[in-house]
Amino acid sequence: MGKKLLVEKVYESIAAVLPITAIVLVLSVSIAPLSPGTWTLFFFGALMLIFGMGFFTLGAEMSMIPMGEGIGVLLSKSKKHAIPLVVCFVLGVVITIAEPDLTVLANQVPSIPNMVLILTVAVGVGLFLMLAQIRIYKRIPLSYLLVIFYAVIFVLAFVIPDNFVAVSFDSGGVTTGPITVPFIMALGIGMASVRTDKNSSTDSFGLTALCSVGPILAVMILGICFRPEDAAYTPVPLVELDTTKAVAREFARAFPHYAEEVAVALIPVILMFVVYQLISKRFHKHQLIRVVLGLVYTYGGLVMFLTGVNVGFMPAGQFIGQTIAGAAGVQKFLLIPIGALIGYFIVKAEPAVRVLTKQVEEITNGSISQKAIGTALSIGIALSVGLAMLRILTGLNIMYFLVPGYVLALVMTFFVPQIFTGIAFDSGGVASGPMTTTFLLPLAMGACEAVGGNILTDAFGIVAMVAMTPLFTIQLLGLYSKIKKKLAKSQQIALEELDDCIVFFDEV
Repeated sequence: MGKKLLVEKVYESIAAVLPITAIVLVLSVSIAPLSPGTWTLFFFGALMLIFGMGFFTLGAEMSMIPMGEGIGVLLSKSKKHAIPLVVCFVLGVVITIAEPDLTVLANQVPSIPNMVLILTVAVGVGLFLMLAQIRIYKRIPLSYLLVIFYAVIFVLAFVIPDNFVAVSFDSGGVTTGPITVPFIMALGIGMASVRTDKNSSTDSFGLTALCSVGPILAVMILGICFRPEDAAYTPVPLVELDTTKAVAREFARAFPHYAEEVAVALIPVILMFVVYQLISKRFHKHQLIRVVLGLVYTYGGLVMFLTGVNVGFMPAGQFIGQTIAGAAGVQKFLLIPIGALIGYFIVKAEPAVRVLTKQVEEITNGSISQKAIGTALSIGIALSVGLAMLRILTGLNIMYFLVPGYVLALVMTFFVPQIFTGIAFDSGGVASGPMTTTFLLPLAMGACEAVGGNILTDAFGIVAMVAMTPLFTIQLLGLYSKIKKKLAKSQQIALEELDDCIVFFDEV
């Protein structure tokens, strides 16, 4: 059974990775010719993505999700509310410190010590994970909290240095990585499951959304204190490789590094689960074996995935961005539709997106399908990447996009079913994962270098854009669903009234 499921996951991964591979292949033989070494790196990286994502998604279903739900149930049943809140804070801080994407971001802001930035973000996640639990306890509508905190964020955005705005928003995206998302989402489902009211399933979403808000606020406050005007990004140098042996050596050199990173990231979750199991004894022997096997799959899959995208995808993305944006005349504006096309398909290869769409379908009993959420996400990411490329080519300030985008998204929260608000804002954090930071960000950096832009203000921010557009595309899906239900209900009422009239005339 496990082998059959693994084969299914690998086939799903092939379907997700194949389109982006085909796009890069077409570009490499047309307007952005890659060197043989860079193309070989990309090809083997894609293979590692396929198997890594297959193992990871199966492992997350077997281990991370049951663990998160179990801990969430235990926390919600506690009569002393202070203990679960402390546990949430510690869990949020520890997991965030270990998130690999956050370390990558911290390395790019040299004016602030790495650990200072990482701890600031971690405290932001811990505090807002506590807030998320309070929201579930008190049954506070998610839209109220989002409006309040994003209003504060945009006020602060006009106070902090301009070249730190994009980094602040990007920090909200990188903290919700492939390890934290499945666990935090399952934690929310577990915490809400003990409630019996009609809004329990709706309130199970939104933890990821709030955990993305915390880092933005925290890093903005840090930006006010440090005033990092001299922050700069150091792009990854392109390595020329002549043989397949040299390519294999690149992957072999990187593999231990990512093996260590993933181990460090998983250890806090595992320790928390061990403590939970000793207290609750929820899982029996065969269930524990399944969880342990799932952790092995999760670990191996994520190591393969991160090695593949960091070693194979990053150089290709940077080179393609440089080549297209550096073209003469109007040809450089091809970067906009090409970026949108890449964005449409690349989100399908984000491992945490697969977990999100599956959980949404299960929680809603199939009323919100994986396909519908996936399509809405793809459209949103295509729009965001296209706009990000336009911003790089024109030098437009990111606030021209973020302010109207978030205002639209927040206004919509009062008109769509609340469950879609939670899913939409969760999706924003989930979509901005390792594929964004290792392919789309290098693509943006390469393009920015080619046009002579400011890397920190122009290339940075693409993560924030990717996190923004799903907020209104998925809520539009919710609005469509609401209108569709109203029309169906009106039609049903009209048919019933017609039937009553027919019966009345027959009686007459």
